[in-house]
Amino acid sequence: MSQDVAEFQEPGDIFASTSGGEGTVDERERHGNFDAHHPPAKELIDDCVHCGFCLPTCPTYALWGEEMDSPRGRIYLMDLVREGDAEFDATLVRHFDTCLGCMACVTACPSGVQYDKLLESMRPQIERHHARTWRDRAFRGLVFALFPYPARLRVAALGGLLYQRLGLARALRRGRVVDRLPARLRALEALLPDVRLRDLTGRVPERVAAVGTPRRRIAFLTGCVQSVFFTKVNAATVRTLAAEGCEVLIPRGQGCCGALSMHTGREPEALDRARQTIETFETYDVDAIVVNVAGCGSAMKDYGGLLRDDPAWADRAAAFAARVRDVTEVLAELEPRAPRHPIEARVAYHDACHLGHAQRVRAQPRAMLRTIPGLEVVDIPEAELCCGSAGVFNLLEPEAAADLGARKVENLRSVHPHAVATANPGCLLQIRRHLGAEHIPLMHPVELVDASIRGTGLPR
Repeated sequence: MSQDVAEFQEPGDIFASTSGGEGTVDERERHGNFDAHHPPAKELIDDCVHCGFCLPTCPTYALWGEEMDSPRGRIYLMDLVREGDAEFDATLVRHFDTCLGCMACVTACPSGVQYDKLLESMRPQIERHHARTWRDRAFRGLVFALFPYPARLRVAALGGLLYQRLGLARALRRGRVVDRLPARLRALEALLPDVRLRDLTGRVPERVAAVGTPRRRIAFLTGCVQSVFFTKVNAATVRTLAAEGCEVLIPRGQGCCGALSMHTGREPEALDRARQTIETFETYDVDAIVVNVAGCGSAMKDYGGLLRDDPAWADRAAAFAARVRDVTEVLAELEPRAPRHPIEARVAYHDACHLGHAQRVRAQPRAMLRTIPGLEVVDIPEAELCCGSAGVFNLLEPEAAADLGARKVENLRSVHPHAVATANPGCLLQIRRHLGAEHIPLMHPVELVDASIRGTGLPR
C-alpha cells in the first residue's frame, strides 16, 4: 500500500489485501475488496439501471460488443468487488485498462450516472492492489518519466528530429525493422510528430499586452506536450487572446498539471502536480486561468475534488478550479473585436472527449469558429466516439486505439473537409497518424481564428 494514500486515513482504515482478507469484518462489509480510501461509492454504483443507452457511445463496446467492456458492465464489476465477489485479478483489471475514460457514457446516460467519478475512484484502487507485469510497469514508467517533463521531452524531440532528418525513419520502415518492435513501441514511433528545431529553442514571453483597451487579464497554461510539439498552437492562442483585448501572463515556473497521472490512477503523482500548479498560478491576480488542452482543462477543473481530503489545500484547489477556462470558452464570451478576414473552407470539427464530454464545452468552439467569414463548420458521423488517443491510451493499448483511429478518420473523410479542427494535442497526433500520407491540414480551432485575424488564410 502506498504511504501517500495511507496518510489520508487513520491507522487500520485501509486493509492490506484484496484476497487475504486482513481487514475487519465491518470493513469488508462496507468496502468488500476495496480499501477504504475513496472506493467507488455504493450510491453511485446503484444509480446505474443497466438500460443500455451508454452502449452505442462506448468505444470498446463498439469495437468488441463485450458486455464487460461497456460502462454498465464495468459498473457491475465494481459492484462485485464492493460485495467481495471479485478480486483485482488480471481479467478484471483488463476490462478497466481498456476503458478510454472518454466519458461519452456520461453524456448519453438518461439516469445521470456519474461514471467519471466511479472510474476516477476505481483506477487508484487498481494501482494499489494489482501487481502489473514488469513489462507493463517498465513501459508505464517510461511514459511517466518523459511526458510530464517538457525539458526531457525537448531532449527526446531532438532525438526525434535527427531520426526524421537523417532518414533513419524511412530506412527502418523500408527494412521493416519498425514492424518487429513491440506494439507499444511501434505506436510511440508512429505518433512522433514532425519536429522543428525552432520549437525546441524558442522561449515564450512572461507577459503579452492586450491590443487596445484591456478586457480581461488571464494566466495561460502552456502544457507539457503542447509546449514542445505544438508551440504554434500556443503562439496562436496568445496572439488571439491579446488581439481580443486580453492581457496574457505566462508563469515561468509552471510544470505538469497532473492530468495524465490523474486519468491513469497514479494518485500521489496527481496530487503533487496539482498542488504545484495551484501554487504557481494562485499568486496571479487574473480573471481566468486559460488552457488550450482539453485533457489538462478537465483535470484542473476537478482539482477541488482531487484535493478534497487535504485541509491545507481543499479550499485553495476549489478556488483555483473555479477560475479554469478553456480558451474557446473565453473567446466565445468576448464579442469579437479584432477584424476577421474570410477563410473560404469546409472544416470538420472533432469534439475532443475531455472537452465535449468531460467539460461539456461543445457550443463554444463552434461559435468561436463561426465568427470567421466564409468558414463552414461541419460535424462528423459517430461524433461521440473517441478517436483512440485518450491521454496515453494509444500507447498503452495500441491495437484498440488503431481501430478507433482508423474509424474516426473514415468518418472525417466522409464529410470531405478542407481541414480538421480539434482542441487537444493527443487527438491531433492520433488523427494525423491514421490519415497517413493524405494531406488534410489539422489544427487547433484557435489557429483558425488567429489565421483569420492575421489574414494568412488556411494554416498548413
